[in-house]
Amino acid sequence: MKGSKGYRARTRHLLKKKPRERGKIKLSKLLQEYDSGNRVVIKIDPSVHKGMPHKRYHGKIGTVIEKRGRSYVVSVTQGKATKEIIVRPEHLEPYKM
Repeated sequence: MKGSKGYRARTRHLLKKKPRERGKIKLSKLLQEYDSGNRVVIKIDPSVHKGMPHKRYHGKIGTVIEKRGRSYVVSVTQGKATKEIIVRPEHLEPYKM
């Protein structure tokens, strides 16, 4: 039998929430505003399917380029290439140095 090659394949542990993180998403996370040039961490929230980036970007640090509707265009490096992905704010966190 062939293995699944879907969008969320092999993410059982990658996209698992801790017991105290479960439940409804906080309103402050949805209303968080990012300006262009801000650094953000892509942390996928598995309870929100809309605007979810690919699992390969989970944990990566990117730079916000622009706002597009409710989402943000984030520039992320992947090897030597630079990718621009569209992510909703539920899957972003401000980067703290």
